[in-house]
Amino acid sequence: MALTDLQAGTLEKILRPTVFTAIGIGFVGAMIAWWLGAPLASYGIAFGVAAAILNVRILGKGVMNAQTDEPDGKQIKGLLRNSSAVRLVLITAIVIGLVLWLPPLGIGAMVGLVVFQIAFVVNAGRAVLSSRALLTDSGETSTSSQESGSEESL
Repeated sequence: MALTDLQAGTLEKILRPTVFTAIGIGFVGAMIAWWLGAPLASYGIAFGVAAAILNVRILGKGVMNAQTDEPDGKQIKGLLRNSSAVRLVLITAIVIGLVLWLPPLGIGAMVGLVVFQIAFVVNAGRAVLSSRALLTDSGETSTSSQESGSEESL
């Protein structure tokens, strides 16, 4: 089972806790960085989390627009792939530039991006596992009911 096998609306259920988790962990990380005497790293963490959230929101809007317009499936994938690639290259270039210009700020931005990605993977993994558990439970229920029905007919 993959993310594409999940029910409609699952992505929104994954993104909400991901955003809150990333903001919470990012805030704690920023406070620790500030307390350790690296305020630029704190700003970088905030920037990284904000950039990741913005990227996901733009991607979500692109998917919704693509589903609403309903062009050819290959055309949708091409549009999303191109716009995602441009955003990821832009974010990467900005972070590399920050690392070269002000290393604490750039490293903090990388930390913020990583925090968001880890939160996303954990929440997506949890959604996949819970969907798999639901499928397994419903499969066992139907199998056991078929077996009991066949025993009754004997």
